[in-house]
Amino acid sequence: MNTLHTRRSFLRQSSLGGALSFTVPSFLAATFDQLEAAEAGKATQAKTGRDEPILVVVQLAGGNDGLNTLVPFADDDYQRARPKLGLEANQVLRLTDAIGLHPTLAGFKALHDDGLLAAVQAVGYPNPNRSHFRSTDIWMTATDSDRFSNKGWLGRYFDHACAGAEPTVGLCVGRQAPLVFAGHQPKGVALENPEAYRYVDGDHAEAGEMAGGETFYRQMNAAADPLRSDMTGDSIGTVSGSAPVASPLDFLERTALDAQVSSDRIRALSRQAKNEVSYPAGRLSNDLKLVARLIAGGLGTRVYYVSQGGYDTHTGQLPTHQRLLTELGGSLRAFVTDLKALGQLDRVLVLTFSEFGRRVAENASGGTDHGAGAPLFLCGSRIRPGLHGAAPSLKPADLINGDVRFATDFRSVYAGILEHWLKTSGEAVLGRKFAPLNLFA
Repeated sequence: MNTLHTRRSFLRQSSLGGALSFTVPSFLAATFDQLEAAEAGKATQAKTGRDEPILVVVQLAGGNDGLNTLVPFADDDYQRARPKLGLEANQVLRLTDAIGLHPTLAGFKALHDDGLLAAVQAVGYPNPNRSHFRSTDIWMTATDSDRFSNKGWLGRYFDHACAGAEPTVGLCVGRQAPLVFAGHQPKGVALENPEAYRYVDGDHAEAGEMAGGETFYRQMNAAADPLRSDMTGDSIGTVSGSAPVASPLDFLERTALDAQVSSDRIRALSRQAKNEVSYPAGRLSNDLKLVARLIAGGLGTRVYYVSQGGYDTHTGQLPTHQRLLTELGGSLRAFVTDLKALGQLDRVLVLTFSEFGRRVAENASGGTDHGAGAPLFLCGSRIRPGLHGAAPSLKPADLINGDVRFATDFRSVYAGILEHWLKTSGEAVLGRKFAPLNLFA
């Protein structure tokens, strides 16, 4: 079956390309033209970014407990605040005489010893917000805590530095594109499984495929229902940001972008390259395995986005945190090793973030509550490995309502990535000047 033809037919004959054609924006018109040119063998090669640096963002959704991830084991205030959850010197994987990694982060320790891991301590922002969704919005839009924006910092990067790039310049492995991708010109796609990432005509749907019309209306219904009942409390699997209500035209652009216009190529590239190492079991590993294959296959994506949920550890934190960090460390270690074997590591930077850390003191339920400042990690062959930024003081008098006081504004980390890795203006993307943190050799 000619899926390109059926996608084009659906777009032109449905409400996307037919009845509302008088309002079709230039983006959608260009998409139609590219589809027709490709079928006729006349497509002009667009700017792909296949030789450009790549950023892979890993969101730790739910608020990762930074103090039990990058552990100040020698700090008496840490031990006093956590009589049950605190980790002792003989348990951690030592980085210095005072700070170590959670004992299940052997993958991170191996990356550190290989000079491929950097940790930035006490990252946050002024006037922190303890709401999962609001704080996620702040991190995704890079705004102050008292300001709101419907544009993400990576969406603004696409607008500023990726004109003419393919729609797949940003790719989220998941059900929906995150707010961080939102920009003036819609870019970025979301997919869970490249084999299911296709758009087919309702009259010719193959076994196991969803008809194009059904997909369209399911997306419409999802867009109209912003309630996400699976994102509260300990059930948090991902926090994608509170996307604003879109206009009909914006929704058409978004739907067209997600309408599998690149599906054949994505499926082909995911099959073309093979992973060179074994990954541990788990969803995060599966997502990173796919990202590694797409990078090695030559997809021109500049930013990949994956998430790992479950970090809202109000109760019974020890076993949950152990499981999550085991998966995180093992997955990232395998991903970096795979990229190196595939000859792609020098092009890739991995950034982890979580919407906030946890309180310094443990609670009565064997867990920790929503906090503020926390560490983030970067992996790559061109970073300056080791610890960056000031370690947080855990003295009760130095805390803010029981929270770690931030020492490094997360937007300084973004500015460093934009200027030193992605080679563009941090001020133009972030809206004002932040001193870029130099994390690169």
